Amino acid sequence: MKVFRRFLYLILSVLLSACGESTWNNPYPTAPPDSNTLYSAFNERPKHLDPAQAYSSNETEFTAQIYEPPLQYHYLKRPYTLVPLTATQMPTVTYYSATGQVLSADTAARRIATSVYEVHLRPGIDYQPHPAFARTAEGRPRYLNLPPDALNGVSSLRDFKYTGTRELVADDYIYEIKRLASPQVNSPIFGVMSEYIIGLKQYAAQLQAVARAQPPGSYLDLSRYPLAGVERVDRYTYRIHLHGKYPQFQYWLAMPFFAPIPPEVDRFYAQPGMAQRNLTLDWYPVGTGAYWLTHNDPNRRMVLERNPNYHGERYPSQGDGGDKQAGLLRDAGKPLPFINTVVYSLEKETIPYWNKFLQGYYDASGISSDSFDQAIQIDAQGEPQVTDAMHAKGIGLVAAVTTSNRFWGFNMLDSVVGGQSERARKLRQAIAIAVDFEEFISIFANGRGIPAQGPIPPGIFGYRAGAGGINPVVYQMLNGQPVRRPISEARRLLAEAGYPDGRDAKTGTPLVLYFDTVASGPDAKSRLDWMSKQFAKLNIQLVVRSSDYNRFQDKMRRGTEQLFEWGWNADYPDPENFLFLLYGPNMKVAKNGENSANYHNPEYDRLFDQMKYLDNGPQRQAIIDQMVTLLQHDSPWLFGYFPKAFTLRHAWVSPSKPNLMANNTLKYQRIDPMLRNKLRADWNQPVLWPLVFLLLALVAAITPAIWSWRQREQGSGR
Repeated sequence: MKVFRRFLYLILSVLLSACGESTWNNPYPTAPPDSNTLYSAFNERPKHLDPAQAYSSNETEFTAQIYEPPLQYHYLKRPYTLVPLTATQMPTVTYYSATGQVLSADTAARRIATSVYEVHLRPGIDYQPHPAFARTAEGRPRYLNLPPDALNGVSSLRDFKYTGTRELVADDYIYEIKRLASPQVNSPIFGVMSEYIIGLKQYAAQLQAVARAQPPGSYLDLSRYPLAGVERVDRYTYRIHLHGKYPQFQYWLAMPFFAPIPPEVDRFYAQPGMAQRNLTLDWYPVGTGAYWLTHNDPNRRMVLERNPNYHGERYPSQGDGGDKQAGLLRDAGKPLPFINTVVYSLEKETIPYWNKFLQGYYDASGISSDSFDQAIQIDAQGEPQVTDAMHAKGIGLVAAVTTSNRFWGFNMLDSVVGGQSERARKLRQAIAIAVDFEEFISIFANGRGIPAQGPIPPGIFGYRAGAGGINPVVYQMLNGQPVRRPISEARRLLAEAGYPDGRDAKTGTPLVLYFDTVASGPDAKSRLDWMSKQFAKLNIQLVVRSSDYNRFQDKMRRGTEQLFEWGWNADYPDPENFLFLLYGPNMKVAKNGENSANYHNPEYDRLFDQMKYLDNGPQRQAIIDQMVTLLQHDSPWLFGYFPKAFTLRHAWVSPSKPNLMANNTLKYQRIDPMLRNKLRADWNQPVLWPLVFLLLALVAAITPAIWSWRQREQGSGR
């Protein structure tokens, strides 16, 4: 009886508690219902949050909100347009001859020896709060030269009692440029920048010598060593000196690599014991951006909060045609950011993330292949729309073709598939016809992609649409549409390459090719099986070699792979950023560049050197057309496809415009937390009838036993 009564009380207490709280499954139980907080997720912890090192998309998702380079992309204008961020205006560029004579802007690139970019900063911009800026009453740094026991009990920046701030100055930008050459940083863009920034290569050698002479782990004070290619003009002005003409450099000034790092922050983190406690720029960045990282537990949750010292940037007042009608200008002129807090939770699997999105616990979501049919339907015009179920919940779709590509490459140094011989070229061309990327997009991307005809995606100058842009090696035009050439043409090319029916014409042995990838597991198996079947059309045996990322990268650096898969997200909206992926001097082997195929064609390289200095126009387009034609003929890549990005957003998220170049767009977003709270409650009502049914069933089962027991007790009493 006591057990029964306790169980009854438990059930009743649960039922009564439901009257006061209806969302038992809320993963944020301590958050106020009207909290101005955006909820998102990440599936892999960012390795680097240091702006000199961070390069992956999952890293820039955070660094772009925290750091501010001098320039940024206009949120609404298309084509993508650079505008000042911390700068007062766009940088001025002055060209000089080898004798120091000032040259006009239309001077031929071959006559320009030096380009000088001058950047003027806005006064009054302060850093986010940080212990490195904290000072004593006497004005001395409070947390510098700490004794060994000072860090006892310290595990995060929140354990430091005092913080401070200071104004952003030109020296901070200069210090970050120096860090690109530091042997203690190993920046991934050092190789590229050392070819342009005057003296950067020599500066790296100098720093390496200094570092070797110091005890291991010692602080390398870059402020003591000047760099010829950067110049401080005054407190708010600095200059960058480049070799020759490099018009794409302005785009780099919108990337976190050229964001400011205060020297005292670098020195603060260099103190003994800091790195062992994850007190580094990779873990706790500091900048002047709209948000700062206040909680970093990459195995569970990361939190960005509004920067209390933010300088008050305003939402843009101008956009493109249609932006006003789409509601994208309703916040014109209002101070940014709109959201106070952004909570990122670790979600390694797509299904839990998707279910939480449908319950309203994530504000936006991508669409995995498993949930595509549940979310998207294709209308009569072939356009994607949300399904009726999504529409009923107020969920909207934002779609855009990305400025990125996904391709499969040949190692042009390989003795079988590489080289410029007619035999190897025809082998690559045959494979290019056989691998059906239309089918791949349909099966594995749910139609979210455009078959690529070359390396340049839509939206980037140089891209050709229609008949003028097709790859004639792989496609032919039929009834105004590009159609993949029949497999019979691929077999003919294969025979001409010396492999009739997939066998070596001289020895009769089957042709076996090797495909290196980091993909593994059940999800990747079907895709890799599909890849093998594409080669089987030509009776070519494809051996898939899966390996971890480090092993794969090592193969790429040494050139021991044969075929591989790769992708590239645009750093900046210029064709040079895609065409340089096949530029000979940028080879992966020996030069550690981004030319992963190790492609080298002297004519292509010559055209590239002309193209990269030109402004967008007919002359530049003509040269790009020649370059793409060479690539189509040589086929160093299976050009793959350009992905389409689909994002779903709830009704309480304000309208947004995809900006595929800018990563700092979090500050433009707005949510309605009250509407979110109401809909969450509606969608997550607890289902109580099983508990009621269980209670009634237990009562029905126990009542006869109780009645019998009472009858026996009464009989014994009589």
